[in-house]
Amino acid sequence: MSRLGFKSMVYQAETLLGELDTVPVKDQNFQFPNNEIRIHHFSTLSERCPPLSVLQTISSFSVCCKLESSSPVDQFFLTKLHASCFHELKTAVVLLGNEEIHLVAMPSKQKKFPCFWCFSVPTSLYESCLRMLNMRCLAIVFDLDETLIVANTMKSFEDRIDALKAWISRETDSVRINGMQAEMKRYMDDRMLLKQYAESDFVLDNGKMFKAQAEEVPTLFNSHEKLVRPVIRLQERNIVLTRINPEIRDTSVLVRLRPAWEDLRSYLTAKGRKRFEVYVCTMAERDYALEMWRLLDPEAHLIGSKQLLDRVICVKSGLRKSLLNVFQDGICHPKMAMVIDDRSKVWEDKDQPRVHVVPPFTPYYAPQAETANAVPVLCVARNVACNVRGYFFKEFDENLIRRVNDVFYEDEVVHLPDAPDVSNYLLTEDAVFVPNGNTNVPISEGISGAEVGRRLNQPEEKPVADSSVHSINNSSELRSEASQVPVAVPSVMASTSATVLPPSNKPSLLGAPVRRDSHSSDAGRLQTGKPSLDLRNQNAGQPPLLSRIPTQLLSPVQLQGGWLVEEENSRAHLNSQPSGIAEESDLLRSDKPRAHHSPFSHCVTASIPIGMVSHASQVKNEEAFAGNDLQKPNFPAASQLTGM
Repeated sequence: MSRLGFKSMVYQAETLLGELDTVPVKDQNFQFPNNEIRIHHFSTLSERCPPLSVLQTISSFSVCCKLESSSPVDQFFLTKLHASCFHELKTAVVLLGNEEIHLVAMPSKQKKFPCFWCFSVPTSLYESCLRMLNMRCLAIVFDLDETLIVANTMKSFEDRIDALKAWISRETDSVRINGMQAEMKRYMDDRMLLKQYAESDFVLDNGKMFKAQAEEVPTLFNSHEKLVRPVIRLQERNIVLTRINPEIRDTSVLVRLRPAWEDLRSYLTAKGRKRFEVYVCTMAERDYALEMWRLLDPEAHLIGSKQLLDRVICVKSGLRKSLLNVFQDGICHPKMAMVIDDRSKVWEDKDQPRVHVVPPFTPYYAPQAETANAVPVLCVARNVACNVRGYFFKEFDENLIRRVNDVFYEDEVVHLPDAPDVSNYLLTEDAVFVPNGNTNVPISEGISGAEVGRRLNQPEEKPVADSSVHSINNSSELRSEASQVPVAVPSVMASTSATVLPPSNKPSLLGAPVRRDSHSSDAGRLQTGKPSLDLRNQNAGQPPLLSRIPTQLLSPVQLQGGWLVEEENSRAHLNSQPSGIAEESDLLRSDKPRAHHSPFSHCVTASIPIGMVSHASQVKNEEAFAGNDLQKPNFPAASQLTGM
């Protein structure tokens, strides 16, 4: 043992390159097994990212030791190894179990060569994140039910229609009756479409006949059977009819796609380049989830057919969603990911700051809610993603890379710069949906994937007449997660359980939240129960009513798009997009690094990336932000930004 630490022999394959001294770092007591450093392979050569910047992003401050040579004799092979890694922006990788030890060639103030810093990261994480950082790509995770789609079977339609009939029979207020009758008609119209499709594989819509078209489902690697589903797509109405099990008509489903999904999808795939790696995390049953995603991404542009099983993650009902579970096998680091979901509390506490919460999709309760705002919900989500990506790589380029280039071997590890994190650029709040001040907002309007799964091989049951009458509890567990009062509350809160959630209860025109069984998923379903009073308000016997379309489903402050604008986009092209859509740039330049900002320093009613507060009526190609009198962080103007 030297005065510095343990001497370790360095091998590449079976070739001895020399010896290096292992220098301990603060709070670490790492030692290579048998005092041998066996280089297994070299990382991919980076296009633009120094290895230290990548490792600091995915494994902040995890330097396990330093290596240097104290030999009085020049060690040619080790010096050559150091020079090669330093100039080609690559690392030498040692495998230790499920970990990779990356040897990063460092410059030295004292001209001591060779010298390395050693980082420990999970296997494969470095390569996947390096590829994403080189491509200026982040990860985006979507929920399905009530975030992107609402799906119903014949039984779920009948349950809701029976529930509305029960309410109407007890109601005396004519305005409330009219509102419930309008909602019931929307259910009945869609039920008729689904009935025609389930029985005959065609539908009549506005006097036109639409026949089912055979759509082949991509074959998964563990299945050799060819699966073809009869599908009807009513493009103008954002409706798709499909059958989860093509041989069982009772598994027919009517799916409503959320408006502006095409705009969000086209952004993710624009110009043939990936801005985001796409994942799905849902509490639905797998076959249902895979089919719902196929309807959203029919050409497999967002998730390739060979990636489906790895990227569509189904979480057991009642458990928390987790980004670590989504990114299995070192696909991505949570700090490089954002989530689009209608609820944040279904995620682990540590992941909630990375969730952009959207108002639940309610096409039957409030069909015009999606168009009540100048910017559709998914266009806001698109702009959020655009700005998050822009800020992340602005900080990565202008702060992290610039500063790691000034780090020397002799420096203390604790002086490394902080890495960018998606959570720094999102203000995460639960979406507030309180039409007309009514605290009883709609229950989930669709079936759960678990319900479809249980029904794949059993016939449709006759619905019980009063099966939809709600069982109301006055406990906190049965309160809606969407909102109870029109005040935004930060979504990251202490949970009563680290892994298990109480049943989700999304509200409804029918009144208070429904009771869910232990197998319910994101969307949930109605369960038979005896009627009881809603003790949460004085008008317990009266169902809530949406007497007029809400004008604010998001923040009271209008969101008019991001500040990142692509140079090549013309004003005409921007004007052809829905209001609130802005293209982002390819490179971000500014002389002023963005200051760190707590994601919980402001309370708003929807998650907004820092800098998106604006009263402007349209997105302009030259502007970063429209003027407003609100206090804003010191962010760069659009004139300082160029194409990305």
